[in-house]
Amino acid sequence: MKKFVAVLLCLVMVLAVVACGKKAAEQSDKTVVAIVVAGTFGDRSFYDSSKAGGDRLAKDFDNVEVKYIECNNDNHVVQMRNAADVSNIVVCVGWEFYDIETVAPEYPNVDFIWIDNATENPVSNVLNITYAQNEGSFLAGYIAASVSQSGVIGAVGGEDSDTINDFIVGYKQGAAYAKADAKVEVNYTNDYDDPAKGKECAKALHDKGADVIFQIASKAGDGVFEAAQEGGFYAIGVDSDQKYINDAVIICSMKKEVGTSIYDAIAKYLSGDKSLWGTTWVANLSDGYVSIGYGEAGSTQQVPDDVKAAVEDLAKKITSGEIKVDSTRK
Repeated sequence: MKKFVAVLLCLVMVLAVVACGKKAAEQSDKTVVAIVVAGTFGDRSFYDSSKAGGDRLAKDFDNVEVKYIECNNDNHVVQMRNAADVSNIVVCVGWEFYDIETVAPEYPNVDFIWIDNATENPVSNVLNITYAQNEGSFLAGYIAASVSQSGVIGAVGGEDSDTINDFIVGYKQGAAYAKADAKVEVNYTNDYDDPAKGKECAKALHDKGADVIFQIASKAGDGVFEAAQEGGFYAIGVDSDQKYINDAVIICSMKKEVGTSIYDAIAKYLSGDKSLWGTTWVANLSDGYVSIGYGEAGSTQQVPDDVKAAVEDLAKKITSGEIKVDSTRK
């Protein structure tokens, strides 16, 4: 009996702490932002870019508190709801949060941002942010084919999906623009976290002659860089400027400014402008949220200046509409 009473008292205390915590969050004079990633931080790419945006918000705005939640590729709906229970804005990073279309209406007083995908129909409290990665990948493909000595280049994707293939169709088109006879080999890790799988895929592509390989596999893409170092070929980074990871083999990166887009959207929200919510914002080359990075000043440069100049010219042609880049997205 005493044991039962003790357990009951513990449960009451836990519930009281949770209730107080929720009440305190509701009464806080700060805007609470929860950044929820489908996988885990530490990828030095997509997810870490979102965290950089959150860190910058917390630094620049005294009235903003930022929380971070990792889903570890599981329980996306549960974690989305957990975040919405204690936040004013929930940022869902990854296509895996497709249930946002049904979850968000359950929280009419919470505003959501969905990164890298869009609801089928507009939801009034959801801002979808997608990226014209096909445009940036066109430029990456042009660079890869221009630098390649074998005439064969490769791409390692995290999975065979519309989002990943949106990179690949642009990459192939850019390669063909550089050299009509360029051959593009593709492999998929079916995993975003295991570098060993990325390394295995890259080695298989190198065995087919690929001497420049684009990694589109988040943390698993680190294995592409390892394979490039060991195999003596070049690699292209993704989402963030990854050249610093291995300056000798990473010749450039196709950048998606995930963190900056999150920061800019929420800064606009904090100013009282919520006009983006209920819409899909396609961040692209023309507004600077998609670009090519060649590393910081002093980095080793493997891409010739004439190729870089050509890339700048191609970017202008894409933004003007002179070049229409293929896409898997509607």
